[in-house]
Amino acid sequence: MTDTGTAPTLVVGLGCQRGCPVSTLRALLDQALQAHHIELHQIKALASIDLKRDEPGLVELAEQLGLPLMYFNSQQLEGYKPQLSHLSDIAFERTGCYGVAESTALALAEQLAQAPAKLLISRQKYAQATLALACTA
Repeated sequence: MTDTGTAPTLVVGLGCQRGCPVSTLRALLDQALQAHHIELHQIKALASIDLKRDEPGLVELAEQLGLPLMYFNSQQLEGYKPQLSHLSDIAFERTGCYGVAESTALALAEQLAQAPAKLLISRQKYAQATLALACTA
């Protein structure tokens, strides 16, 4: 599979509570990928909101997986609100964004592929974290 022109760009968006352990994030990621028959090596990058830039669990997960971790601010994510499967008032109060995992996944997939993205895995909640996976064709 060397033809990257047709390979989809798959990225994972993550949201989490402060102090969420890397083990929780990894369990959520593994569970979501397994449920949707996606191999870990197909994931190109991870994304979250800029407020989580110093979150140890997210940083450690990216290091463990050897993937880049990109951040977006709430203004950059605002335009993705119509595509979200779930609008969280709590997330909005805390971050200015109605869905961190979904909107950061969409934003990063579009940025990397320079093409419209869609959610392949909508918001999954697990313990103190949320995950979504976006792709471009």
